[in-house]
Amino acid sequence: MPHPRPTLPGSSFLFGGDYNPEQWDEQTWVEDVRLMQQAGVNAATVGVFSWSRLEPSPGTFTFDWLDRVVELLHEGGIGVVLATPTASPPPWFSLAHPDALPVTEDGTRLTHGSRDTYCPSAPAYREASTRIATAMAERYGDHPALLAWHLHNEYGTFCYCDHVAGAFRSWLQRRYGDLDALNAAWYSAFWSQGYGRWEEVLPPRRTQYLHNPTQSIDFRRFMSDELLQAFREQRDVVRAAGSTKPITSNFMLPTWNHLEQWSWGEELDVVSMDHYLDSTGPDGEAHAAYAGDLSRSWAGGRPWLLMEQAAGIIPLHGSRMAAKAPGRMLRNSLSYLARGSQGALFFQWRAPAAGSEVWHSALVPHAGEHSRLYRETVELGAALGRVAEAAVPPAEGPLVPADVAVLWHADGWWALEDGALPSQALDYSDSVRSVHRALWQLGFAVDFVRPGADLTAYRLVLVPSMFGMDDAAVAALTRFVAGGGDLAVWYFSGVADEHLHVVAEGYPGRLRDLLGIRVDEFLPLAAEEEVRLSDGTTGRVWSEAVETTTATSLLDYAEGPLAGRPAITRRDAGDGAGRVSYVSTRLDADDLRALLATLTADAGASPVLAAAPPPGVEVVRRRGADASYLFVLNHGDLPVTVTGDGVDLLTDGTAREGLPLAAGDAAVLREQAAGSPWSVR
Repeated sequence: MPHPRPTLPGSSFLFGGDYNPEQWDEQTWVEDVRLMQQAGVNAATVGVFSWSRLEPSPGTFTFDWLDRVVELLHEGGIGVVLATPTASPPPWFSLAHPDALPVTEDGTRLTHGSRDTYCPSAPAYREASTRIATAMAERYGDHPALLAWHLHNEYGTFCYCDHVAGAFRSWLQRRYGDLDALNAAWYSAFWSQGYGRWEEVLPPRRTQYLHNPTQSIDFRRFMSDELLQAFREQRDVVRAAGSTKPITSNFMLPTWNHLEQWSWGEELDVVSMDHYLDSTGPDGEAHAAYAGDLSRSWAGGRPWLLMEQAAGIIPLHGSRMAAKAPGRMLRNSLSYLARGSQGALFFQWRAPAAGSEVWHSALVPHAGEHSRLYRETVELGAALGRVAEAAVPPAEGPLVPADVAVLWHADGWWALEDGALPSQALDYSDSVRSVHRALWQLGFAVDFVRPGADLTAYRLVLVPSMFGMDDAAVAALTRFVAGGGDLAVWYFSGVADEHLHVVAEGYPGRLRDLLGIRVDEFLPLAAEEEVRLSDGTTGRVWSEAVETTTATSLLDYAEGPLAGRPAITRRDAGDGAGRVSYVSTRLDADDLRALLATLTADAGASPVLAAAPPPGVEVVRRRGADASYLFVLNHGDLPVTVTGDGVDLLTDGTAREGLPLAAGDAAVLREQAAGSPWSVR
């Protein structure tokens, strides 16, 4: 029987973040501990980018400074999340092993001078990584300050060198067995790409024209597995040294996605996420919810950890670093906790005096202790202390109850990065986020599920985008509908198999019978083009020539070449089975929200509150060991009143007669009676 995974301390939420003492003198270390204590910080992540300080020359370790830091933190009552520094090799390594520097798609070998300058397949890099991980584990693995191991940082560096080519071929041999199977999967008869020897197979380096799409997605799958193997090697040496503390490595969203998170989630003791808002407006709050629901889902419904967020800025890449409004740091942190995080950690504790991220925000900004940001840091620490009882997870059952699920897989993202799609406006992240955002606005808790997963816990499953599907994914959706579940599928889903081979005889070939439709032609729309449906609904980006077989049309196209043809369909599977809907165009936000309101109601799915809260108010229920907790976050501009049988842990106020919540405020309510009604008005 497998041993249970080590877990984070469950008696309180972790609060703190990345701490880089190697950038400061010892007097500042002492000051930092004082400020951490004053703010209620109980966790500091140390070592992330300190390789050159820890190992100034090959095999020579200088741990004396880190010993003093760890002891200072421990004496101050602050736990340590110890990171291995392998995301940023030191200059001596790059000089000694130039073959371990990464090579780009066009064959350019990069030089040292930034972070992540390594080839993940280079033997020298892998050996050096396990060497320093071993040394750190042997020295600190049983230290009483140690809370957890943070191995590497934001895995995701790609390389296209000969080391990678050899590892890619080995991965393909394990996946396909022989060249005949590879050639069949890669459809290599096209453009004379048939492979006769394994040595002929290369990564998708820069080439004359378009890449083979199956080669490209297989390379993405390989890189995720290769990086996971690098993680496993560090994990295994930490365990071999005797350390029993939980081990994690941090995912990163939203702008890039280089990992297949479901397989990684199975290997991590604790799933952790670095998440930065990408909008100054209300959509930023929906984005935080999206990250929280994804992380909890990748963790199998268990608690996870917010490893990084920004204290005072919203990094609008390519534009500016916008300041977070007062109170937003607290509300965002509570949103992550509501969705299962065991902490609110930040990058970073103290703002650096120089360097590439000198303008990245910090809990202690350049202005120091006497600043709005540090005052809000103290307020956040106090708030997390007051809601600590909610950190204890339930012994069984879901952490966040949800009966609506959205299908997610990295394959869906990677497949739409191909350069030869019918429309370059097809965007996996946007499709999934738009559906999640609408459900968030409607007040629903949401899980994400992997293709092929058991779906029996849900009333409604949504597939906003999944171009390729394997047999297991199709079978799981079919079983779900046969068992009475409601399913909704959007355009360009189920068109191909897992090798990205289009299924013949009409789209979407893998789901054609389940949906009760057949599409014989795609009609992508231009950027400025829109199409009206029969009820006035607006469609953009995409349209299709849909014909119904066993489904019926709910809405037709009202204009253009598809006028009178079905646009949104539904099939009633009958005999106790569920219903299947199909959406053949990208709906505007209001229209999508209206559709999802109908689908959730028809499926009998329950929102968190019976009546949706006012716009801008977020409500999430997190279950604890002895009670449930209702997180109410007022992101709006108007005050609201929360009414129900519960006590606000933040203020000790009771909500039975109505608890006022000003604009920008939050409440965390311990529910006194399970199932008692709540309202927010």
